[in-house]
Amino acid sequence: QVQLVESGGGLVQIGGSLTLSCVSSTRTFDTYAVAWFRQAPGKEREFVASISANGLYKYFTHPIKGRFTISRENAKNAVYLQMNDVQFDDTALYYCGATKAHPSTVVADEIDYWGQGTQVTVSL
Repeated sequence: QVQLVESGGGLVQIGGSLTLSCVSSTRTFDTYAVAWFRQAPGKEREFVASISANGLYKYFTHPIKGRFTISRENAKNAVYLQMNDVQFDDTALYYCGATKAHPSTVVADEIDYWGQGTQVTVSL
């Protein structure tokens, strides 16, 4: 069982920055790829970014490419999503998920373990 806890969400002004964290207490965390998904009200959960277990490979959805970065520190069992130049469309509940699927093609159904989510709200 892999337990994940997200944090770092909150209210941020348009164009601002925010860093989300996903932390696990599980020793095998470094054997999982990790992906961030988000879900806005009335919409389906969508892929945002993912990172391989060793941190070398990173993938992003097109709308956030160049604005968000993903990184991990396996020594701290943590994955981060750095969000820059946030836009109104970035408002959503953000989830991290651990998966054994390949991070380049991971979809929500392939996530083995989910965190509880952290809310990001972009305002004027």
